Amino acid sequence: MAGETKARMVDGAVRLLATQGTQGTSFADVLELTGAPRGSIYHHFPDGKDQLLAAAVDLAGARALGAVDGWVGRSPEEVTASFLGLWHAVLERSGLRAGCAVLAVTVSTGSPELLEHTAAVFRAWRTSLAALFSAGGLPDDDAAGFAATLVAASEGAVVVSRAEQSMEPFELVAGQLLGLVRRLA
Repeated sequence: MAGETKARMVDGAVRLLATQGTQGTSFADVLELTGAPRGSIYHHFPDGKDQLLAAAVDLAGARALGAVDGWVGRSPEEVTASFLGLWHAVLERSGLRAGCAVLAVTVSTGSPELLEHTAAVFRAWRTSLAALFSAGGLPDDDAAGFAATLVAASEGAVVVSRAEQSMEPFELVAGQLLGLVRRLA
């Protein structure tokens, strides 16, 4: 039961970070969203909000890696389309209100420890994508460069689409990324 409460709180923090950023992800917000008892805050996160945010970053990162790991054997174009599809679905399901929880923490934290935590997630995404691109036939330098481009451009496209409340920026960037990976392959 206690593990379930903690997992529910971390999942709630991921959802709040994706829609409201770190300012809208207080312990009170997490408790309200998840229905967790107030005492569970200090039981599960005795080191405070940064401990909750780190757990949320880990969960968001692991979810993306879980999807990426399922794409073994796909072509670079298919991997690219699948990665973009993850973010397209986030935007669509949320009515252009949600983005990346990892990015939300990255842009707002003053904590060097949390910043390193988010950097590790982004590195893991880039590394996994680069490995898939290499396995799909891209030269290692192109694979690493395109993996970084894919992560950075898709994150930016999500932000711009949210700001403009339109899928157009995301779809334009997605088209450019798909064209680039076709040329590289």
